[in-house]
Amino acid sequence: MSGMNIDLHIHSSYSDGAFTPAELVALAGKHDVRVIAIADHDSVAGVEEAAVAGAAANIEVLPAVELSVQFKDWQDVHLLGYGIECRDENFLLALDGFRRRRDGRNDEILERVNEMLRAEGRIPLDCNRVRSFARDSIGRPHIARALLERGYAASMEDAFKRYLVPCNVPKFYWLMDEAIAEIHRIGGVAVLAHPTSISKDPGTLGSVIADLHLSGLDGIEVYNNMGWPQEIEFLRRTAQDRGLLVTGGSDFHGIEEGLEIGRGREGMRFDSDLLAPLYERIQQIRK
Repeated sequence: MSGMNIDLHIHSSYSDGAFTPAELVALAGKHDVRVIAIADHDSVAGVEEAAVAGAAANIEVLPAVELSVQFKDWQDVHLLGYGIECRDENFLLALDGFRRRRDGRNDEILERVNEMLRAEGRIPLDCNRVRSFARDSIGRPHIARALLERGYAASMEDAFKRYLVPCNVPKFYWLMDEAIAEIHRIGGVAVLAHPTSISKDPGTLGSVIADLHLSGLDGIEVYNNMGWPQEIEFLRRTAQDRGLLVTGGSDFHGIEEGLEIGRGREGMRFDSDLLAPLYERIQQIRK
């Protein structure tokens, strides 16, 4: 499979993406991406649909999830789980608990946004219309799309800046040690997503990665859309020095200006050479 294009970090409408899993598979084929991972936030609901569509299109779909995690004083750290058993009942129960809490949080955010709109003399957003943009539960990008549709914001960035950030409600998080252990329990590999979202200071980030490695972290998403070239090189060297897996993904939601499946910042591709070590580690964990 060497030389093929891959993308191991894509979101569907089952969390906060704009496209269904089947539509994402079609987009992957259009952009010559042969292996993808649907890594929705605290949800695996779209994995099976993507796998069925992928089989028909000769595109491999790696089962994945992205968990929102708390680690020490850092909240909303994102942990990717690859090669997981998506039908594990205990895992699904845990995700359902997070989904119910998330639904309540997003409903509260929507109500806060509507309060702002009323104060501005504008017609509030219709809840059913917001939900029409999602497949599972609504997220902030779905509210942003409704704001755009009404002409209340000029762009996704504007919608977040003017409404969604001021109206935010804190999330509920997994604890890092528990999240890593759960991913391993269901046969998956735990990878830290877009590490520079934690800190852009090399000393701080290096210390965090060292601590997470001791807690069982398997890899880091070196090639991502949040890191600049010098930061990506730092992550690559850190992974190499610690014997951590290297992964790459676009973090595609379908709402980002100029971002496409299979490409990172400045147009970089994610090469399938990253897959063999990842698959080997998944097999080791399953044994």
